[in-house]
Amino acid sequence: MPTVEHRSHKGLNNRTENSHLPLRKRERVMQRFRSPGAPQRFVSVFSAIRNLFVPAPSKRSAIAIHLHRLAAMAHWKAVTGTAA
Repeated sequence: MPTVEHRSHKGLNNRTENSHLPLRKRERVMQRFRSPGAPQRFVSVFSAIRNLFVPAPSKRSAIAIHLHRLAAMAHWKAVTGTAA
């Protein structure tokens, strides 16, 4: 295109590329699954387990979060029947 100015510099495209980062991360994760339905099955189970271990966002202290995770791990071991 003769009327369009073409500029090439290594930093000119950064803003555009950085806006696509979340999409790129999701694409990279999706490549690990063999079928389109597999991520949905994984997420349906994973989100329930994640909710047990990760406390809701709040202004908790590090020790409160640590105690929450210890309690969650004890609960998980009791439910799965693994050794404590």
